[in-house]
Amino acid sequence: MNTMFMTQMTRRLLPVALLVMAASWQVSAQAATNCAGGTCVFSGSGNDAISNEDARQSKEQWNDTQELRHSINQRATKSFNKFDQAIDLRDKCQASQNLNAYWEPNTERCLDRRTGRQLLAP
Repeated sequence: MNTMFMTQMTRRLLPVALLVMAASWQVSAQAATNCAGGTCVFSGSGNDAISNEDARQSKEQWNDTQELRHSINQRATKSFNKFDQAIDLRDKCQASQNLNAYWEPNTERCLDRRTGRQLLAP
């Protein structure tokens, strides 16, 4: 009777054990080759030429992107400062005590009505 119980238990547990082993092997095989977003992680030494070149190119692209963002931000800041300075100058020109001073919107300068020259201190 004891052998009968062991045989039945083996028949029931063997497929389950094989299924568990296959599933665990499949998970480890997928984890070793998971390359999401171009960043592959392998359990090797990591000193091969291809991975070094990929890392160098990735770092170079990152640096170029950062430099481009920095230059765009600087350009936007300069443009904003220039625009802000023109608004301040327009307000000063319009509030000026000089009756001949007027603001020229095309050139963004404060001009004298009589001579047409730019006023340095409106």
